[in-house]
Amino acid sequence: MSEQTAAPTWPRGIYGSLVAQKVRQVAYVPDAGHSELIKLCQATEQMSTISLTTEEEGVSMLAGAWLGGERGVLLMQSSGVGNCINLFSMVQECRFPLLMLVTMRGQWGEFNPWQVWMGSSTRTILEQCGVVCYDVDEPERVVETVAAASDLVFNAYRCAAVLIGQRVLGSKNFLK
Repeated sequence: MSEQTAAPTWPRGIYGSLVAQKVRQVAYVPDAGHSELIKLCQATEQMSTISLTTEEEGVSMLAGAWLGGERGVLLMQSSGVGNCINLFSMVQECRFPLLMLVTMRGQWGEFNPWQVWMGSSTRTILEQCGVVCYDVDEPERVVETVAAASDLVFNAYRCAAVLIGQRVLGSKNFLK
């Protein structure tokens, strides 16, 4: 007998929060943790989704979106945070709002030791770059955490990241 798990509801909740915040541009590097949210954003005419080759492109793209009068969000995995470090200086100097939703690796249940260093360093690196971080490890807290981060970002022109822990996402297993 196989065990079925219900699909998580938090991606739909995040989508609703982004709609409420009038987010129009969604930049992402493809990631299983964000796949449901990406599909929801792609299915609406209210949002433009842009698949990136590297996370730092998303920082630049969302700066342009802001200058053009639109709000955006950057979806990425924790391993991509290191690719953005140089561009975080632009965010701080130009003080444009940047909302990042980061799915974490290298935490609870991680099987790949290559993910552990960046996963354990992500928060520290972001904070050293002036990014306000919100950790969330409970599925029922994801939507309210994203809403709180969005309020800070779009009302106060700050840079914030919601770090969605592996306890929310589930650990990956590539064994067959």
